Amino acid sequence: MKVIKFGGTALSTASRMKDAASIASRSGRSIIVLSAISGTTARLSEVCDYLSNGNADSAAGALSQLKDMYMDYIASLFGTERYRASAESYLESEFSFLLSMTRQLFTQTEQKLLLAQGELMSSQLFTMLLEETGNRPVQLCALEFIKTDGKGEPDQKYIRERLSSMIEASPDAGLFITQGAICRNIRDEVDNLRRGGSDYTAALAGAAVRSDEIQIWTDVDASTGTGPFLKRCPGGGSHLNFDEAAELGYFGAKMLHPTCIQPAKFADIPVRLMNMRDPSSPGTLIDNVMEPGTIKAVAAKDNIASISIRSSRMLLAHGFLRKVFEVFESYQTSIDMISTSEVGVSVSVDDTLHLNAIVHDLKKYGTVDVDLDMCIVCIVGDMDWKNVGFESRALEALKDIPVRMISYGGSDFNISFLVRGEDREKAMQSLRNALFENA
Repeated sequence: MKVIKFGGTALSTASRMKDAASIASRSGRSIIVLSAISGTTARLSEVCDYLSNGNADSAAGALSQLKDMYMDYIASLFGTERYRASAESYLESEFSFLLSMTRQLFTQTEQKLLLAQGELMSSQLFTMLLEETGNRPVQLCALEFIKTDGKGEPDQKYIRERLSSMIEASPDAGLFITQGAICRNIRDEVDNLRRGGSDYTAALAGAAVRSDEIQIWTDVDASTGTGPFLKRCPGGGSHLNFDEAAELGYFGAKMLHPTCIQPAKFADIPVRLMNMRDPSSPGTLIDNVMEPGTIKAVAAKDNIASISIRSSRMLLAHGFLRKVFEVFESYQTSIDMISTSEVGVSVSVDDTLHLNAIVHDLKKYGTVDVDLDMCIVCIVGDMDWKNVGFESRALEALKDIPVRMISYGGSDFNISFLVRGEDREKAMQSLRNALFENA
């Protein structure tokens, strides 16, 4: 059995939902996890904002606009009058329910229930589309098998037992349709999984049923555009270890959230990232297999700020680093890279919301310099320090580019360089040419 997840952008138009249904119908016995149709959650969040501020009229207006969008969507989705009429009837009932929520006390409990309707609507329409095309799917409501514990973490024992039981109840079914992101909490209220959303649901479901593979379908290739450059395998596609994928996730790559892939990693279930625009491609395979001595990718993260603190008075002083880190902690700002010397420390951050206040507080401990519009360029692969030569090849590739900071040794999976934003593309291309034959 496979677990296949379709994201919101993969369902953003009726044509794309049809493509997703076609992929699902050819997939064999599978659990299909669906996000809300693109734009739905944003509009429902807008409705929640209005209701939280007591503006029921504007909330009703936003729901009316969303309903119109869905009615246009199903007009193009279904080819027969029977299923189109059935979908219209379903949506009339669904939006009547949503409208009723604008006329009652609106608390956080109602908010989570309202937000969950996006996934419930997409899964219902997807099920009806599969039925229209001759399939016999079975719906498995995620609210009946995804539950969190007192700490807000998924109760994996409960999920395994409930999902297995629900699947066993339909031994002849080939396709099981469920919702991503939504769940119930320990108080049995409707809630959501937060980190990773629908991807997390797919990983939890895959681990629960010990699936052969988890497929994540989007409309973007993980290795194209402004994303990372991935080393291609001989047969096409690319391969990453889970830890390598986690490193790339920080750089904005279309990878899975590091937390949400943990169930798949621990259960040793491969995850494959697939592109809706190129369904014949093998995609990017992520598993626990490490390819020793291999560089897998080059990626970059923009809009980085570099902060340097120098103080001869603090030479080898006990507690200097602690005081510096406490400033960042007080503003809940994470540090990306760090480099130290006897008289100072340099760090980089990607969150500049509190930068002025941070700099003001750091000036208590020394002279502070800030460089804006910087970029972290990262090489990902088997970067164990015993692998000779990777650092020198990377440095040679960047010999004509000013490098502000280098981070190496903090992870076995990457080397990072801080360069000016204007040098981003030159640095990326130089590293690709030096490290990959297929650049």
